[in-house]
Amino acid sequence: MTAMTPGSNIPLSTARVTVDVAAPVRLDVSGLLLTADGKVRSDDDFIFYNQPNGPGVTYRSGGGAAPDAIIVDTAAVPPGIEKIVVTASPDAAGQTFQGIEPTATIRNAADNSVLATFTPPQLGTETALVVVEIYLRNGAWKARAVGQGYANGLAGIATDFGVTVEEPAPAPVAPPQPVAPPQPTIQTPVTPPAPPMTTPTPPPPAHAPGAGKINLDKGRVSLQKNQTVSLVKGGRPLLSQVKMGLGWEPAYRGKDIDLDASVIAYGPQRNHIDSCYFGKLSIVGGAIKHSGDNLTGEGGGDDEVIVVDLGRLPQEVTGLVFTVNSFSGQKFTEVAKAYCRLLDAATGEELVRFDLTNAEAQTGVMMAKLIKQFSGEWEMTAMGDFVKSRTVRGMVKPAAQAL
Repeated sequence: MTAMTPGSNIPLSTARVTVDVAAPVRLDVSGLLLTADGKVRSDDDFIFYNQPNGPGVTYRSGGGAAPDAIIVDTAAVPPGIEKIVVTASPDAAGQTFQGIEPTATIRNAADNSVLATFTPPQLGTETALVVVEIYLRNGAWKARAVGQGYANGLAGIATDFGVTVEEPAPAPVAPPQPVAPPQPTIQTPVTPPAPPMTTPTPPPPAHAPGAGKINLDKGRVSLQKNQTVSLVKGGRPLLSQVKMGLGWEPAYRGKDIDLDASVIAYGPQRNHIDSCYFGKLSIVGGAIKHSGDNLTGEGGGDDEVIVVDLGRLPQEVTGLVFTVNSFSGQKFTEVAKAYCRLLDAATGEELVRFDLTNAEAQTGVMMAKLIKQFSGEWEMTAMGDFVKSRTVRGMVKPAAQAL
């Protein structure tokens, strides 16, 4: 038996596996069949308690006495399906995984022997998880531990993977009709149509002010603190080269201020991979590059620019945190008009902007973070969180905690 960690994988020695997810509370477990683009082909590829059977994938209820499970027969999975993700969410509406430690167990479906287990770490406000995935790689099926959390429940997972999630509309009330006298009829049994697939719709999650997620379909986005934008345009991820521009000016015509912009790259376990700053202008094989140090903050436009090639980032890079530090020790209360903005590197078009409106008497600030979602999309969240640190080295730990 293998105890897995986030991102680890094992080859499957059997064609049929069962994945059950257990916790101290009742969980709803489901499975989604995904194509190479990370989406379902239709709502029929969402397998859960209201739709328990799909091609090669079956939902099995534990009835409250045992954990729910998803059974995958890889030999029966249709061509074009490259991944089956197994998700879990607490059965109680609005309940988070705080204090609840779910464990996924991958078993040989033939004899129920355990192949691997996985307990996602560091859970908090998540109300749903992508726990593990069964995926096809070079003609062989494997299992990977994931542990990706969602704050908007099973509906958020379903939407990310292309499932239509709608709240059922109330049934219209028909006006009273005159009653006709009874007529002799011959009745034949009628099979009622299957109800449309619906997913449980949780109450809106509690967010900090300004929270919420939008995309780039309507053009440039101006973010508030804690607000998130998905880097998707026209339904397609923006897998291209982007620039993060950071700028500032001295407050109230004060003296020149030397701030340093940096980006810190992390892996799926919040592990520090590398930092790009004025002393190290290129990291991760050149996929992230820094424009160089600006010593005064003078001049129009961005003071420092960091170029990120999202398409060239190594697979292990799943999170980027953009920071600004005052190496000379001046506080951010001495800075005016600090901002960060994301641009399309090819066209120069400004995509997202976040203006830091409230400063604190600290020497470091986390401006924004880019997080790679399990679906492959990148999301940018405005942060504006201040830290006592004059260098990027002192930002590594707090930035990891903020992911």
